[in-house]
Amino acid sequence: MKTQDLPLSWYDVPSEVKQLLIAAADSWEDTERSQIYIEQAIADPEVALDVLIAAYRYFFYKHNDPLALQIANRVVQRIRAAESLPEEWVQLQPILVNRREDPAIRLYINAYAVTGLVLARLGAIEAAREITQRVSAIDQRRESCAATVLDVLTHAGDKDEDES
Repeated sequence: MKTQDLPLSWYDVPSEVKQLLIAAADSWEDTERSQIYIEQAIADPEVALDVLIAAYRYFFYKHNDPLALQIANRVVQRIRAAESLPEEWVQLQPILVNRREDPAIRLYINAYAVTGLVLARLGAIEAAREITQRVSAIDQRRESCAATVLDVLTHAGDKDEDES
């Protein structure tokens, strides 16, 4: 079955956007071409959250970390606004803990965890460590990448200290 034959019924987006996502998937091997399709799919400021998630995953797997980070941050901001979440971690953490099973909050936690992973790949180790520590503290089932990234960052720091 070709990608174009898939209904993508779980995406509640206009058919033009679905076609752009399909075209991006079908041209995956041609990064320049597939990226054009993804950029067109996310061009609308009110683009659906599912499309933004697909975009940050696309950029993540294509190793375009600056764009993956930018789009993951858009997801975080969009959910923060929709759910009226506070920006300060001290106020936000208990809300995330209490509502972690809510689909929107799960998306928020995962997108926030991705920002930590991407920041680590970009070399922003302290920012990555802070985010992964925060997410690890609320993600008891290790459903996000945060705990693994934190382990790597922590052990990498220990190794550096041992060598000095």
